[in-house]
Amino acid sequence: MSDIPPIAADQPPFARLLGLRLVSATPDRVEAEFEVTEALGNRNGVLHGGAIMGVADNMGGTATFLNLRDGDGTVTVESKTSFFRPVALGTTARAVTEPLHKGRKTMVWQTRILRADGKLAALVVQTQMVLRPEDK
Repeated sequence: MSDIPPIAADQPPFARLLGLRLVSATPDRVEAEFEVTEALGNRNGVLHGGAIMGVADNMGGTATFLNLRDGDGTVTVESKTSFFRPVALGTTARAVTEPLHKGRKTMVWQTRILRADGKLAALVVQTQMVLRPEDK
């Protein structure tokens, strides 16, 4: 992870709980992988939708931080998830986050959750509000 910026490499405890491993991180694209473990599964024996949403939320926050000034923060204010295919336990999933809008006050990110076979499992679009020190 030596070429990943420190602000992205310094993931919160929740990301570690999910098992996220950053693959690459730039201001316009963040990629991570994670093992679909039993702990992340649902009653049907596939990846839980809440785990997908948690991964995407963390990815959107990471992408936003890569675009902030020193001292700024961010918070999710809206998120929508569409589920397309199940992700089997015991496989590796990939999350790819790219911007739809990068403004001064909000940023909108699209995160694709891909199965090991490369097929789209879920699509998450979320809005991050930029928090400036004067707003905190």
